[in-house]
Amino acid sequence: MKQLTRITFDPNVMGGKPCIRGMRVTVGLIVGLIASGHTKEEILKLYPYLESQDINEALSYAAWRVEEIEVPLVLASA
Repeated sequence: MKQLTRITFDPNVMGGKPCIRGMRVTVGLIVGLIASGHTKEEILKLYPYLESQDINEALSYAAWRVEEIEVPLVLASA
């Protein structure tokens, strides 16, 4: 995966959720807006402090996360 420089994690900002450039705008918010039918242009009007690349990286990060494979742990019985 390419280096994502606009996605930040800070336990003091939005509880450590992935955010855009340290702001209180989460990746989940961006993905939710896109999923509900908003265009990139509409999102940029709603949040004028965001940049087009912020949205692109939020979507890239979300796509990367859903492709991760979770391996269930098998606990040894006593």
